[in-house]
Amino acid sequence: IQDAVIPPALRGHDVIGQAQTGTGKTAAFLIPFLNRWRPHTLRGPIGLVMTPTRELALQIATEAEKLAPSKRFRCVAVYGGTGMQRQLMALAKGCDLVVGTPGRVLDHLQRGSLTLAHVRYVVLDEADRMLDIGFRDDIERILKRCPAQRQTLLMSATVPDEIKRLVNRYMTRPVHLHMTPEKLTVDKIRQSYFTVDHD
Repeated sequence: IQDAVIPPALRGHDVIGQAQTGTGKTAAFLIPFLNRWRPHTLRGPIGLVMTPTRELALQIATEAEKLAPSKRFRCVAVYGGTGMQRQLMALAKGCDLVVGTPGRVLDHLQRGSLTLAHVRYVVLDEADRMLDIGFRDDIERILKRCPAQRQTLLMSATVPDEIKRLVNRYMTRPVHLHMTPEKLTVDKIRQSYFTVDHD
């Protein structure tokens, strides 16, 4: 997936990367953004990654910091299920990349603690899962607040009609890269389970 996504993303194209979870999509969408990153004095992030769960938001933020081209690069993870104070303080210091769940990104937008006015790079990671969880309206509200002049990448294991509607509305002539194998499970793995009483 990295081999397929990174070249068109570096050229500035919108990209749909269709691949299973656990295939290395995180680096595929972070590397093009980090490659173009330069220090700036803008308020608010220039990159936004939306993801379905807090665990994934933290994982992506950690990866972004590992791959960061400079100690001056700042990434903030925003997600629900935890207090706002640390996130508010981190956003107030300014950052380059925000990685978050749609609900918490919207919370910060409504509070005024986050602005998307300078965002040039947007990623919807695990887009099918975000829609399954019911984030579609939140995602649309957030995308409407991003500048029209931006690059958008969408990563998803599947591309159902609901995602196609998002693509048609919010992406510009995307390159669709289909990396999902015909067979999803390996023949040599035998899977078994036992049903047991609760006690």
